[in-house]
Amino acid sequence: MSDTGVPIERRTLTTLRAVFPAAFEALRPFFDPATRWSGQTHEHMALRTLKEQFPELSAQDSFVMVATAKRLYATGHYPPGSPSISGEF
Repeated sequence: MSDTGVPIERRTLTTLRAVFPAAFEALRPFFDPATRWSGQTHEHMALRTLKEQFPELSAQDSFVMVATAKRLYATGHYPPGSPSISGEF
């Protein structure tokens, strides 16, 4: 917090944070347990989808988003702004 009591935003990737809820929803089919191949997710296809739907993302940003989405889907936690708050697909 600053001296005035106003919280200071320390995160620098605000543009990625703004895009993440939409990207999270776009990645849903790739982490659905019902569509896995031999127990594996479709991360390679998830990266391709992000590139198509969010061309402004760098390869590194796309990788970070896919890794984060995978972790969140696995734990059942969903980002603010996502309609997927029930923990089910």
